[in-house]
Amino acid sequence: MESHIDQIETAGFTILNNVFSDEQVQQLCALIGTANGSSETFRRSADLFAIRQFLKEIPEIQQLIFTEKFKNIITRLFGSDYFVVKSIYFDKPEQSNWFVSYHQDLTISVDQKTEVDGYTKWTVKQEQFAVQPPLNILEKGFTIRIHLDDTDENNGALKVVPGSHLKGIYRSEDIDWKTETEAVCSVPLGGVMIMKPLLLHSSNRTTNNNKRRVIHIEFSNQELSGGLQWAENAQIS
Repeated sequence: MESHIDQIETAGFTILNNVFSDEQVQQLCALIGTANGSSETFRRSADLFAIRQFLKEIPEIQQLIFTEKFKNIITRLFGSDYFVVKSIYFDKPEQSNWFVSYHQDLTISVDQKTEVDGYTKWTVKQEQFAVQPPLNILEKGFTIRIHLDDTDENNGALKVVPGSHLKGIYRSEDIDWKTETEAVCSVPLGGVMIMKPLLLHSSNRTTNNNKRRVIHIEFSNQELSGGLQWAENAQIS
């Protein structure tokens, strides 16, 4: 794991293959397929299907995700004091024209809107409050993306700017491509990508008529200020 720890610290991301078997991925997809899509946390369009607060909406899926192998990876890379603070399921269909330009994940989901020093740029999306917290909250968090399909640059694999997580708030319009590089994060089915929230990342439209389904889970070991609570707060069990 030492090489993965080094990659996360220096590049801001790493990829581990074969974390989930083909059979485990099939079980995950089958359970997702049984979800009731009437909730406000479900979003459907021609280009994207998403489930916000995913682990809350399908609580039975937690035992399929948090296998001993998966929990061991988290503990060895980050320690034992992290908990889930956000979970989303993304399904980018075969003919999706949806793309995302370069950005950092600068907001967190919280339970209510309360004016607290250092917490800015409030938004509400699908009855979910989001806010930009102090930088140290973002610096200490990490995200794991579980890939349920083979994913490369032709069906929306993330493109990232290695090392950009070390530069604080970094706007896409400020990227100097004379000095920065771009990496495509191809991940096979059953693999995971682990990334820091401040890593600049983007994804292209789908061009090869293949799906891209991803379970996106964010983790933190930080408590929030001024009575704010994470919208999701689940121990790794």
